Amino acid sequence: MTPTPMALDGLYVLDLSRILAGPTATQLLGDLGATVIKVENPKTDGDDTRGWGPNYVQGADGTPTDLSAYFMSANRNKQSIAVDISTPEGQDIIRQLAARADVVIENYKPGGLEKYGLDHATLCAAHPGLVYCSISGYGQTGPNREQPGYDLMAQGYGGIMSLTGAPDGPPMKVGVGIADVMCGMYATIGILAALRHRDATGAGQHIDLALVDAQMAWLINEGCNFLTSGEVPARRGNAHPNIVPYDAFAASDGHVLIAVGNDAQFVRFCDVIGAQELGADPAYSTNLKRIENRVSLTDALAPILAALTKDDILARLRAAKVPGGPIQNVQEALTSDQAQARGTVVTVPRADVAEGAVHLLANPLKFSATPVQYRRPPPRFGQDTAEVLATLQPQGPQDTDT
Repeated sequence: MTPTPMALDGLYVLDLSRILAGPTATQLLGDLGATVIKVENPKTDGDDTRGWGPNYVQGADGTPTDLSAYFMSANRNKQSIAVDISTPEGQDIIRQLAARADVVIENYKPGGLEKYGLDHATLCAAHPGLVYCSISGYGQTGPNREQPGYDLMAQGYGGIMSLTGAPDGPPMKVGVGIADVMCGMYATIGILAALRHRDATGAGQHIDLALVDAQMAWLINEGCNFLTSGEVPARRGNAHPNIVPYDAFAASDGHVLIAVGNDAQFVRFCDVIGAQELGADPAYSTNLKRIENRVSLTDALAPILAALTKDDILARLRAAKVPGGPIQNVQEALTSDQAQARGTVVTVPRADVAEGAVHLLANPLKFSATPVQYRRPPPRFGQDTAEVLATLQPQGPQDTDT
């Protein structure tokens, strides 16, 4: 049977990154068909996230493996090789792999690979068609280029923490490493764009991407709110700076989300909750007026909604075609009928673990012709070293880009 084609069949990616931003990008490329060789440091037992428990897959013998839940979230569809790049032998291996690679991605501190001769200037000069992506906390230039970059620092420096949390509470990070993940998304886009340019012209290039730059880029409307008005945005909890009512509201048995997007929806919303007087009030007749009178409107809505159950509120909203929804925990979300219908969770076989498989979050992309495939489970540390290196040794170092 002819294999199902994948969008990035034939693409070879050398992954020198670790933790989350770089691995997110390379997992996406692997999901789309690229061959991804993940280089892990034998001095540290591999990617840092292998040690970020407490949740680990149990081996077939009942003992914990090095497959932490965190590591598995960003490392399927890859081969793991253990290589010490601080040694001449390790450097030679990386050069051989780079010679056959289309893409190299790394997240060392700026200049950190120069002493090994594995930096972008050296490898791109040797292989002009190479796309080389560098991810760092603050980028390759600027006064903070030497500072280490973790998701938490990017969220703090880039402004998103100042917008997250209750108005009277402390700044709050997003519950997952969103600065890392979004940086990985930008890296994937940048790599694919550079590859298209390479395929058209033969010329590769260097991509310089910073966690902080990426995080500031997705300040979106709040960033532009400041640039337009000069007013520093404030924390509003779940409320929206530009739409009212758009928030989480207390019902008699929990909370629901209500997102009234326009004036007609607001009138219908007031009708279905029995607050026609609010819908007719000139103080709330337009979204701009509702923003100006946010506090009084929210105070008026609160007791009305608090007297209704979650299911009652959501049923009324659906009937009136007003956007609203539940607030689900992770279990409720991943076991929902919608998640099941969309294949949000995938089970990937792995014979050496207790269940004979690992359970992962699926790639959300749905292709009609080149579907995502889960060809490889997240690898054990260094499991593919011998297999990959065996393909290099007969050839020796290469000096042409392929």
